[in-house]
Amino acid sequence: MEALFAGALGILTASGVYLLLRARTFPVVMGLTLISYAVNLFLFAMGRLQTGVTTVIGANAGYADPLPQALVLTAIVIGFAMTAFVVVLALRSVGEMKTDHVDGRESAR
Repeated sequence: MEALFAGALGILTASGVYLLLRARTFPVVMGLTLISYAVNLFLFAMGRLQTGVTTVIGANAGYADPLPQALVLTAIVIGFAMTAFVVVLALRSVGEMKTDHVDGRESAR
């Protein structure tokens, strides 16, 4: 299970980096989103999640750690705000520069 999870994280991260290097606004936004999903899954997995444990300390010998869940929830909110901000910047850039290339000029092919 750990190998499958590590592979999924690797694929998400590699896809995000590939899209970031595409130098177009929409792939850059999608790349940032994929990398933020990978980070969220990584944070959630580092919490050593268990099934059948209580969330209150003292009620049982084992309890669930709420910190990874709080970190992931905070990261989701920050990621959503970041994505909305980058989309607005991309739309404004396309409107002013008339191109969706991140440098503002088309590549010479």
